Amino acid sequence: MTTTIYKTSKFLLLDGTYIEATPLKIKYLKELMEIFDKRVNNTKTDAEFLDVIIECVVVCMKQYCPQIKTREELEDVIDVATMYEILDIAAGIKFDTTEEDQAKKKENAKGWDDLDLAKLESEVFLLGIWKDYEELETSLSMPELTATLSAKREDDYNHKKFLAAMQGVDLDKESGKQNAWEEMKARVFSGGKASSANDVVALQGANAQKAGFGIGMGLSYERID
Repeated sequence: MTTTIYKTSKFLLLDGTYIEATPLKIKYLKELMEIFDKRVNNTKTDAEFLDVIIECVVVCMKQYCPQIKTREELEDVIDVATMYEILDIAAGIKFDTTEEDQAKKKENAKGWDDLDLAKLESEVFLLGIWKDYEELETSLSMPELTATLSAKREDDYNHKKFLAAMQGVDLDKESGKQNAWEEMKARVFSGGKASSANDVVALQGANAQKAGFGIGMGLSYERID
């Protein structure tokens, strides 16, 4: 089964136009979050809250449908329910009403405030692909930045691991880092419950039988006539 970095969704506007919504590029996400964070908690009426939503979706249109430039143009082609769906995909902003969902929203908002985006961008910028940070922010969304950063760190680690091996040092053993393949097998054998290959719940069935112990060893017998 293949994995995806982020989800996308297509929407049919009221004028018959299709748009494809994806996570916003960092440039537009920063603009949207600045509007949302500053204004949404100060809204006192449904009308004020809707004003914030519309303004945020107008920012989304800069990426999805640049010909829609004003809130008037937006209101002519999109209903409120679609706006909510777009903001979910664009910035991960959900509009749920349960206390648990509200708590999650507050936690996510705090995470955005605490995020050292400049540091993350600086690390990825060292790849030398973009001429400046403006180009980087218009090229990558947050999921893309995260995936790129993860791949870069993994590549850096593998390079250090190779150099360490040349000196007779097992960097995985020294650092406690596990083999990615072993971690994946552990998750498969445990039905996704194991956090690592050393987790006891990974030792089930055939995996346990191979190890010689564990949960649900799956012992078999051989009939001798």
